[in-house]
Amino acid sequence: MRLKVHLIIFIYWFETLLFAAEAGMPQLDPKYWFSQSFWLILIFLLLYLLISKFFIPKIKDNLDDREKKIKDNLDEAKKLSELAERKNLDYENEISNAKKEVVKIITESKKQLDKNINQKKEQFEKELEKEIKNAEKEILDVKRDSSKSINLIAEEISAKIIEDITGNKLNDSSIKASVAEVSKNKMGKYLW
Repeated sequence: MRLKVHLIIFIYWFETLLFAAEAGMPQLDPKYWFSQSFWLILIFLLLYLLISKFFIPKIKDNLDDREKKIKDNLDEAKKLSELAERKNLDYENEISNAKKEVVKIITESKKQLDKNINQKKEQFEKELEKEIKNAEKEILDVKRDSSKSINLIAEEISAKIIEDITGNKLNDSSIKASVAEVSKNKMGKYLW
């Protein structure tokens, strides 16, 4: 501090030599220094007050608002990211459950289909067996009827042949007995 005071005194002492006030530079003339210092301090004080009271708070508010907005956006993005992850997990769980359900439905459907097929197959086999029995019965009936018809035809033909050969008509009962005996021996193996 003392050094500054000495420096100011020294500068004042040599003012004419140092600043060349007579050379046409009034701002260097010491008699105007006080007014210049006053206005300099006043202007810088006003600038300081304006900047510190008006501009800096507005800038600080803008920066705070921007920082708050960025922080809010980051928080919202984090929440949305967590929500998206939860939704993705829910979606994957739903897909997994749906796949399990599909496998279960397919398995149950296959079992039900196999059961229905077996039931239809058994029913078809029963009906086929019934039809086969009916056909066998009809065949047996036809065989019996045909053997009777064959016997009648054979009796008639035999009676006619014997009558044509011998000229005598034989007894119908003896012809029936002979045809029946031959048909039992010969025809039984073909018809039964």
